Parts: sequence; C-alpha cells; structure tokens
Amino acid sequence: MSVVHRLTVGWLVDHLSFINHCGYEICDSYAYPGAVTPHTSVTSTGDCNSNFPASSSSRDGPIPGPGDEIETEGKPAKVRYVFREEFFDISKPHIAAAPEEQLWQGCPEVSRTIKANSNTEQYQEGAKSGIGDSVTIKHKRKYVLNQGELDALEYHSKIRKLIWEGTSHLVQEGLKSGFLHPITAQLSCRKDGVPGHIVCGLAELCEMAKQFPAVNESDHQAVHVLDDETPVPEQDLLSCVTENISNWAKIVVLMGQKYLVPPKSSFLLSDISCLQPLLNYKKKYDVIVIDPPWENKSVKRSNRYSYLYSWQIKQIPVPALAAPNCLVVTWVTNRQKHLRFVKDELYPHWSVKTLAEWHWVKITRAGEFVLPLDSLHKKPYEVLVLGRVQGGEEEALRKTEDVPPIPEHKLIVSIPCSLHSHKPPLTAVLAEFMKPDVECLELFARNLQPGWTSWGNEVLKFQHIDYFTLLQNE
Repeated sequence: MSVVHRLTVGWLVDHLSFINHCGYEICDSYAYPGAVTPHTSVTSTGDCNSNFPASSSSRDGPIPGPGDEIETEGKPAKVRYVFREEFFDISKPHIAAAPEEQLWQGCPEVSRTIKANSNTEQYQEGAKSGIGDSVTIKHKRKYVLNQGELDALEYHSKIRKLIWEGTSHLVQEGLKSGFLHPITAQLSCRKDGVPGHIVCGLAELCEMAKQFPAVNESDHQAVHVLDDETPVPEQDLLSCVTENISNWAKIVVLMGQKYLVPPKSSFLLSDISCLQPLLNYKKKYDVIVIDPPWENKSVKRSNRYSYLYSWQIKQIPVPALAAPNCLVVTWVTNRQKHLRFVKDELYPHWSVKTLAEWHWVKITRAGEFVLPLDSLHKKPYEVLVLGRVQGGEEEALRKTEDVPPIPEHKLIVSIPCSLHSHKPPLTAVLAEFMKPDVECLELFARNLQPGWTSWGNEVLKFQHIDYFTLLQNE
C-alpha cells in the first residue's frame, strides 16, 4: 500500500510501493524471453484478461510475483517491470545537522532569536533544552539575512512545531512496524548499476513540435488510443491526448527511447503553448494537481530546466479544465514570494478559494530529516496549497455530500526519490476527501499514474524504461 501509516497529523507514504502497484505488466502475444517485443514506435499489447481494477480506490492490491510471468514462444506471455529501488535508498541525510543543532532540534519547545542587521552582521539561534540549559550557536561566518530569508524564517517559526511533532509521531510508527529502520540496522547504499541523468530530450521534442505543419482540428483526432500494434507517428503523440485504456502497461518509443505507460492512464506531451489538445479532450476534472517550474536563482544558474514567470502560470486554463468544486493542489517552493502569489493572486484569478496548507516532509530510511529542520536555506519539507473552485453551488453541494472537509494542515512524510522533482503520489491521501471514480489531472507532470490524465513537456520523463528493472523468471 502507498499509505503505510495514517495518523491524525497525516500519512507516512511509501512512494516506491505506489509506483510498483501501478501495474507495469506487459502482456504480449509473442513476448521474447528477457525482453519486450520490438516495434517501431509503440508496443501495444491488447487486452489480456486481468484483475487490475479500473477504479482509483483499488490500486493498492497485490502485484503478481515473478513466478506469474510466462515466457512461452507463440503463446500469450507477460513480463513485469518494477521501479529501481536504488532511487529510494536514502540512508543518510544529505546534510547532517551539527551536534549542537541536533541538541535543540529535538526539543519540541524552541525559542529562537534572530539578530540580523547591517551593524552586527551576525546570526544567532538560541534554544532551551529539556533541563533548562540554553544553547547559543554563533556561526563563524558573518551573515546578513535578506528580506526573503527573513520572511522564510518567520514562516518556518510558525509551522516548525507542527512539522517536528507530526513527523516524530509518524516516524515512530514507521520504526515500530519495521518500514523504517534504525541506523544500526541500515544496509549500505547500493550505487552499482544506478543510471545517472537520462537525457531523453522530451522538452526539446516539444519545442521541435512547434515546427510541425499545423493540423486541421476538424480532421484531426482528439485522442489516440494505444489499443493495437500499429506504430504511432511521433507527431500524433505530440498533437493529441494519448490513452492506454487497457489493463496492461504499454511501451511507446520517442526518438529511439522507450517509455512505459501504465494501465488506465492518459497523457499529453506538449509545452504550455500547445495546451489545446487537452481542452479538446472534453474532460472536466475533480482534482487538479499542479507542480509549476517556479522561477528561482538556482534554476537560472544551473539551466537544468526551463521555468515560468508568475504571469505565465496565471494563463493556464484551470477554470476551463475544472469541474464544479474541483480540488486544486499546487506544489510551492519554500520561497514566501511564491506562496503569497498562489494564495493572493493565482487562486483568486482562477476563482479558487484557499482551504489549507499541507507539507511534504522528506526523511531517510532511518527516519531522520534529509536536511536539518532549521537550515537557513533548503528545508526538508515542501508546501502544498489546497483550494476549491468556487461557483456552481448546487452541483458543488451534491459532490461534497458525505465527503470530509479538507483539513487545514496535514503532513505527507516519505522517503524521497533521489531523482530531481519526483514528487510523492497524492492519490491515496486525497481519496479520503473525494468521492470514488473522480477525474484527476496533473499539470507539469513528469510521470504517469493509473486513473489520471497527465500533461507536461517532460510528462514521460520518469517513465523511461531505464528507471525500471525487468523481472526474470528464476
């Protein structure tokens, strides 16, 4: 199950388990031992009999074991892929807290004094231990906090206790159940054979697609269904929504690279200037999750991926995609500028009422924060802002009958993926506050989920076959 423990404060989530329960089995008429039947553009396997449920509420069912694989020449066969667990082998913090910081970091009651001005050019932190002693930390390097850092510190001071205490409770449950392991029981990190950054060129392909000849929308199909073995031209994959309506995974090939498409999923590979195919899809969504490429200095310096300005994010046609009372969830970096923008500008622009702020907390397999909780810069948590689309009150009331209200604060605690921006799944945690069989959409997605429509210019990035392992028969 993706939710390992559920407490009042939130959830301890197993991201890896969620991926591997998505059903990455491929059923093929003539599967080759140890490999997948090669096709020029799309490996489409047809519908073999399967018990994989179409509804979102049953995705945590058992996945078949390696012994269930059949590789008999000339007969229906199936192979199974699993996500490489090395990417979740986070055994040690990325940056460990200094010993004196660890002393006061573990105290639920923390008094912190910030002195930062042009005269002293010092940063001091004070904390009281459980026996009344005080610890003062003076950094050797003089440091002046800018306004953004001061805003971040003020925000952190408000939510710190919730983060610390809630995470502690969930970690204790994880240690008791054996999902998390104390440091003494940790295995060494496995680095052999772990692929590094896979250059798949999806964003570049989307940019190239703008040069394709314009298609006549009246003659062009709005949806392509992966239901036969006919190769799909790359132009079709870039100009309409692609669906896998079967109970089995499929493989699509773009520029010679293979990507796994889970069952009951759909996607549009395009950049923000080519969203029309998603609107042509004619679906209204009850849940919309957004992970914008926020502008920041490190992104500009690294040139790792493109970013959008705030005015560009406001142009996303969320009102045209949202069903009445749609739940909108936006991932926000720890910059207060972005958080204020979402709550004060973006959501009002979309007629969305802010309901809650949740936090995703990243921990190691031993239950430690991956970064010091009180780090001045990067934090071991990220923010999610939840809101609901306003309007259509009658239908909205009907949709919220017997559905619990969104809590003002919750924690999602998980071992993060080491791949940059591979966010934890929200399917199971949001299901508690939605009716069954709702339509779900993720914008700026980098991976696919059963039961969801996903859009982005790197929407298949983490579906690359090299991130998965093909299980073999014993």
